[in-house]
Amino acid sequence: MGVKTEDTSALWQEYRRTRDRAVRDRLILTYAPLVKFVAGRLGSGLPAHVDEGDLVSYGLLGLIGAIERYDPDREIKFETYAITRIKGAIIDELRALDWVPRSVRARARDIERAIAELEKKLHRAPTDEEIAGKLGLTQDELDNSLTEISRSSIAALDELWTASDGGDQIALLDTIEDTLGPEPQTALAQTEMREALGESIARLPEREKLVVTLYYYEELTLREIGEVLGVTESRVSQLHTKAILRLKARLGGAARATV
Repeated sequence: MGVKTEDTSALWQEYRRTRDRAVRDRLILTYAPLVKFVAGRLGSGLPAHVDEGDLVSYGLLGLIGAIERYDPDREIKFETYAITRIKGAIIDELRALDWVPRSVRARARDIERAIAELEKKLHRAPTDEEIAGKLGLTQDELDNSLTEISRSSIAALDELWTASDGGDQIALLDTIEDTLGPEPQTALAQTEMREALGESIARLPEREKLVVTLYYYEELTLREIGEVLGVTESRVSQLHTKAILRLKARLGGAARATV
């Protein structure tokens, strides 16, 4: 997503030279559309009581931090760097509010654990019937649980799997995008995670794989994906949640195996 409201390179040079607050404020105004973009993406799947205006406020703090820390000499576009910081600021604030009910978190963990145990036993992706049976649920109950979890999920891949390498935390979604990888160790960890993620996505059931690809790589909304697949937005939301739980089960197991 490009930003060209004024000559940004001149602004960056001036800000780098003077660190002037007025110049910083002009940069904030220039890149403010990035905050609206990220807040809109994250807000699309959140409960109605979470106000998008609040998300924008949280994201602006991330944008300010990104502007203050960005080094124009690094081989990375500011937009790429800023989106990661904006997203992180919004998610950190939502986590701090801790509005996801414990019962929903517990159900998500139960489904994830059931998928992991079935995969280990069957050596393939378990079907919905097998997952429901393992949990002692009907298919409708499993679908209802997935819907409830999806309403509480925030940028699911951001929280999917965080690897710790030498004290640095690396969010999984950051490995899909170009990020600052200052240390060779970090770059290696990101490369390994990107490969593990790609392999795990490739092994998802076809419709779930398509949902993940369209949402995270093609940046379609859940509603647009529903139009592509010919199903309702709520059904896409269930498929997305199920895919994320499968990936968490698979990658979580891989992470534990390497410890």
